[in-house]
Amino acid sequence: MSLNPQKVHLEEMKQIKFALRYQENQDWKAWQKEAREKLAELLGYPYAAPKEDHFRIEWENKEDPRFDEIRFLFDSEENCSVLCHLLTPKGASGKLPVIISLQGHSKGMHISLGRPKYPGDAEKISGGDRDFAIQAVKKGYAALAIEQRGFGERGGTENGPACYPVAMQALLLGRTMIGERCWDISRSIDIMEKHFPMLDMEKIAVAGNSGGGTASLYSAAMDERIAAAMPSCAFCGYQASIGELHHCTCNYVPSIMKYMDMGDLAGLIAPRPLVIVNGETDGIFPLSSAKEQEKITRKVYEAAGAGDKLRHVIGPEGHRFYAALGWPVFDEITGWEEK
Repeated sequence: MSLNPQKVHLEEMKQIKFALRYQENQDWKAWQKEAREKLAELLGYPYAAPKEDHFRIEWENKEDPRFDEIRFLFDSEENCSVLCHLLTPKGASGKLPVIISLQGHSKGMHISLGRPKYPGDAEKISGGDRDFAIQAVKKGYAALAIEQRGFGERGGTENGPACYPVAMQALLLGRTMIGERCWDISRSIDIMEKHFPMLDMEKIAVAGNSGGGTASLYSAAMDERIAAAMPSCAFCGYQASIGELHHCTCNYVPSIMKYMDMGDLAGLIAPRPLVIVNGETDGIFPLSSAKEQEKITRKVYEAAGAGDKLRHVIGPEGHRFYAALGWPVFDEITGWEEK
């Protein structure tokens, strides 16, 4: 008996059997179909695409010696606009792989673009390899930076993201914040295919740290057009992280633990290349739990004959990305980088 409801909840979590856990000798494709359908339901899908994309380019910049840049908007739902920056390497030829670059909990996508805008931004970028879009372009990839819901110019403030009201409103509507962010990512793929012929639609990846890593995991699990994923400092058992520790409301999906843990979620990405990045001393996504979840994911990858396409990269520090460790593994298992 306990008067502490948190203790009651955590004890209940320990007893969960995860109804959709992959079982040995199960048909992995049939398992993925069932689990993905349940995940869609939990995220609040289906959302509805608008009648018109209302795609519009705000400006183009070809003055930067490193890349050409297009700032554009489109509607992902009726009356709901998404803001993006597309960067393509200077002088690139042929179809370009594209990295959808997803910032973590920050003041906006300018972090992914490596552009300090507010006090503390420069340290956040340089101290944690968080400029994913710039990293991708340096490697010869195209990069799409998306302003996620509740961040930056889409409801955030100069003090940081404002996820709480948007996430709570979504729950009142039978939706989830992470589901809405995944929907925006999927709709961005529709837009890239329709409006940017220089991009290779067979080579789309998602990458991001922290909240960007979470969006990377869920979007790759939901949308099979995403050919590879590199989530950083977001992979961990639900109980050990968002169950026991204080996290932003945008991390929570009602009832998900009845069916799957994060290792199961990542199994929905198989057999596509998946580079999981964790920090050894990350205090909010404990490494011990991440290692346990990787074993769960690996069972699905092995069943799919793709064990070599799942890698777990562990950086020596805390809650940050490790570019020098992550990108070489990504390049190895995707084979996308030009030699």
